[in-house]
Amino acid sequence: MNALIQFWSGLHPLAQMAVKGLCVIGFLFPLGGACSLVERKISAWIQGRPGPNRAIPFWFQWVPVIGPALQRLGVFHLLADGGKMFFKEDPVPGHVNKFYFVLAPVVAMIPALTTVVVVPFGAYLDAAGRLVPLVLANVDVGILAVFAVSSLGVYSLILAGWASNSKYPFLGGVRASAQLISYELSMTLAVLPVFLVVNAPGSSGSLSLFHVVQAQSGFGVTWHSLWFIFTMPVSALIFLVALFAETNRLPFDMAEGEADLVGGFHTEYGSLKWGLFFVAEYGHMTVGSGVFILLFLGGWNPLPGLPLWKVAEVLHLAPHPILLGLLSIAIFVGKVLFFIFLFMWVRWTVPRFRYDQIMKLGWQKLLPLAIGNLIVYALAIALLQKPVS
Repeated sequence: MNALIQFWSGLHPLAQMAVKGLCVIGFLFPLGGACSLVERKISAWIQGRPGPNRAIPFWFQWVPVIGPALQRLGVFHLLADGGKMFFKEDPVPGHVNKFYFVLAPVVAMIPALTTVVVVPFGAYLDAAGRLVPLVLANVDVGILAVFAVSSLGVYSLILAGWASNSKYPFLGGVRASAQLISYELSMTLAVLPVFLVVNAPGSSGSLSLFHVVQAQSGFGVTWHSLWFIFTMPVSALIFLVALFAETNRLPFDMAEGEADLVGGFHTEYGSLKWGLFFVAEYGHMTVGSGVFILLFLGGWNPLPGLPLWKVAEVLHLAPHPILLGLLSIAIFVGKVLFFIFLFMWVRWTVPRFRYDQIMKLGWQKLLPLAIGNLIVYALAIALLQKPVS
């Protein structure tokens, strides 16, 4: 591990940036394809049908047992979908504004590729026994970076709808802008109580997501060991509902709305450009799930009251940072996979809301609840704080 750290430190900063960028791209693009396949299999399971189970390379279909098993699971559809997305003919309609039409899916990818670098996905113990986060960019304003950059994603939907020069995509872009702005307010207010607790007087004061996980990493049944989903359930609920709306997932997919908008903002798109929108959507789902886990579900801690450092102590993993890091990543990824499954489960079981219902929920229900929740926690923290002598 030390040799790896020394090698990394010896690299030129531009080389480090290039490696990090390739890691992000190499993670998100396969993730988008895998999530697309998994979503079709989950929808098939919910609806009582087999789902994707046909594609298989001719050179693999003769392999006994393994070949048919992988075919039934639909694994080879990843290859088929990827090849089709990259090599399928991609005509550009003559009536669109071509420059902005092509720019929109690229803009959609920027928040997905950027926010993931500030989300810690594991931790290990260094030589001094301190917990060190595994993150591509360990910045002290992690949550602000996530909110600031992810909010730019709405511009891609507006740009796609406007550049299409068509009524239905334009309406989809307008709906997307109204919806995302509405729910961003509630999402931000839901997070504030968490940082009021983490940055109580006497603490160092930080907006780092790693510090939020540390605040939930106490051992035993104490207030410092409970995950924030138990001490701030209203904040967690508001954040989760707003997350569904921010990622344009059912029942909040008003920007698409096939029943009334044909396909919404991406009606005129096909092939690779269409695929980039959905890679970005799955990227937002993954990052949003990761942020929820860090804020409310203890991050890489396996159980409330059982933090990662205690697991390392019991299993004697402190001298083995690579093993401990892999264990923490496995715990974190397991939680993320659960939430991705939750996103897909809700999509295929809950009917789409009407547009007026979404606006009413965002402005008349969720926002007042988020403001009241913030006031309650602010007053509670102020009353419970002892005066500084």
